[in-house]
Amino acid sequence: MAKMNQKNLLYGRHPVVEALQKGVSLDKVMLQQGIRGEMEKELRHLCKQAGIPLHVVPKDRLKRLTSGNHQGVVAFQALVRYYKLEDVLPTIYERSEVPLLVLLDSVTDVRNFGAIARTAEVCGAHALVVPQKNTALINAEAMKTSAGALNILPVCRESSLMAAVEYLQMSGVQVLASDLQAEAPLQKLDLKLPTAFVLGAEGEGISEPIARRADQRFIIPQLGQTDSLNVSVAAGMMLYESMRQRGI
Repeated sequence: MAKMNQKNLLYGRHPVVEALQKGVSLDKVMLQQGIRGEMEKELRHLCKQAGIPLHVVPKDRLKRLTSGNHQGVVAFQALVRYYKLEDVLPTIYERSEVPLLVLLDSVTDVRNFGAIARTAEVCGAHALVVPQKNTALINAEAMKTSAGALNILPVCRESSLMAAVEYLQMSGVQVLASDLQAEAPLQKLDLKLPTAFVLGAEGEGISEPIARRADQRFIIPQLGQTDSLNVSVAAGMMLYESMRQRGI
């Protein structure tokens, strides 16, 4: 039987492998440094196949997580089910709906993540799209901040955010990147079209390769002198403008 503790940890080689084989939703898997052989190969294969991040960590880190016999392998069971964008997007079109998605590029703050999910769900967005790595862990705090939205709104976890952007564009979805240096104001964009907004981490913004790949960069006009908006507040403005244009 799988061993779990109060932190939603799954530990031990066989329980973790079994969970991966059965398709249990996991946030990430941690493998102890120095472990080699068939077990390592199997874990890497299963994690890659399932799109689950695998982190190689020191033994001490695993000991801090659990006092149980972890055998060098610990996994975090996810609080939500993760989806694949290639499964979600076609169903939106099949329902004759106009896609509205939110891509989060390196947004690691769990409160911002939860707040964005809450606003996205309220505004009728169809999904959040996040990378496997360098993204907020959907923990109890994120769930609480989302006010239940993360139980409703699909979260698509992709191995490459760039590949996700390219897939959306090939599928007829315009990808719009928020950028303080852009000239086009948000309200001048045609958000009645299939749309995916990209938001970056506060302080760093959207990574340059993603910004360059976007169909258009835009700015949320502001009158004050403050440098920028909180990312969750910015998400709300974008999503409410899309609602306004779509006549909702």
